[in-house]
Amino acid sequence: MIDDRVKTVMRIRLGKEKQLVRRHPWVFSGAIDHKNSSIPDQPSLVRVENSSGNFIAYGWYDHLSHIPIRLLSWDEAVVPDALWWQETMKAAIGRRSRLFSRKDLSTFRLVHGEADLIPGLTVDRYDTVIVCLISARVAWDHREIIVQTIEKVLHPAVIVLKVDASFSAIEQLKLSTEWYRQGYRIADHQKETVIFRENNLSYTVSIGSGQKSGFYCDQRENRARVAVYAARAHVLDACCYTGGFTLNALAAGAQHVTAVDSSADALQTLSQQLVLNSQRGTILPDFLEKITLVQEDVFSYLRSVAPESFDLIILDPPKFAQTKQQVPGALRAYKDINRLAMKAVRPGGVVATFSCSGGVSREQFYTMLAWAAKDIGRDVQIMETLGQPGDHPVRLSFPESEYLKGYILTVL
Repeated sequence: MIDDRVKTVMRIRLGKEKQLVRRHPWVFSGAIDHKNSSIPDQPSLVRVENSSGNFIAYGWYDHLSHIPIRLLSWDEAVVPDALWWQETMKAAIGRRSRLFSRKDLSTFRLVHGEADLIPGLTVDRYDTVIVCLISARVAWDHREIIVQTIEKVLHPAVIVLKVDASFSAIEQLKLSTEWYRQGYRIADHQKETVIFRENNLSYTVSIGSGQKSGFYCDQRENRARVAVYAARAHVLDACCYTGGFTLNALAAGAQHVTAVDSSADALQTLSQQLVLNSQRGTILPDFLEKITLVQEDVFSYLRSVAPESFDLIILDPPKFAQTKQQVPGALRAYKDINRLAMKAVRPGGVVATFSCSGGVSREQFYTMLAWAAKDIGRDVQIMETLGQPGDHPVRLSFPESEYLKGYILTVL
């Protein structure tokens, strides 16, 4: 029985429904049987059927999106209306309930997009501030219920809603930032700095500015793991951004940390966080003797340093591949930066290396590292395999949600 709340039926071409039946949430234009579908003029909820007219799922159709249908509910009895959005949001936040009671932590992810069944939306907590990052038109169209639900469940001081600059062009969304207090939008809000905790260290972020939501809380557990190797070590934190790995290394007793980034603003924030943690006693007050900040392109810097200069090198570069078409070039860049790092680390030293490019698979990343080791003629051991924490879950029917890959390597 067709629910009368969903007026539009869209058919999937024969042979294109297999992944969708397995609950993959993306329907690209080439999978749509346009001849046998009712194409709505405006973004709207649609019933998606296979070529025989059997129900697959309910989805949100928007012809301006680079993914025209985002599937939401595979239960024919559950129409994804406003109540569905509210309950799905509440369930995602509820799955993080154990994190709210941690004394050493006040920043983590509350909603992880499609992995939490909510397409195009990530929600991060920064102490009393909530930042929502929009990467798809469907989330933008439902931002009112998103904000209302967060306000009702969490009562934050401020909710900030940003369009992700990485997706604004392909989603045809204007870059914008909206501020909400007590559920109501406020105009002309001044940017404010919030202090939050991660692994007992203190950080600052200027809400509404910076990359993504302002901080990369997906590296929380990896920062703690890598810090184990930092005691008494000479450390290079390449692509340090605002210093998450740097602060953890200093707190773990690193002898010296060289922090390299091309962004002057990021290094300025790192400087402020060093002072903040020194004042709070989470790093020793002699940190100025143990830190060197370098504003330079990391590739250039690695080419300029002498071989075997560091005991520990951390490679956490920005995303090299935004699309599948960019993967070959990304793998070349990953190989280059890892090859340079393997040369710059001392025999028996450690390289902690990461990729946040969702299009680069773990197998591809592993193979790239093997070729980098071959090129410099050194044996390399994998000590630990790293990924994203539990507040960034991986949905089995949506492998794209596993984007963060990492290894801790010993270079012999």
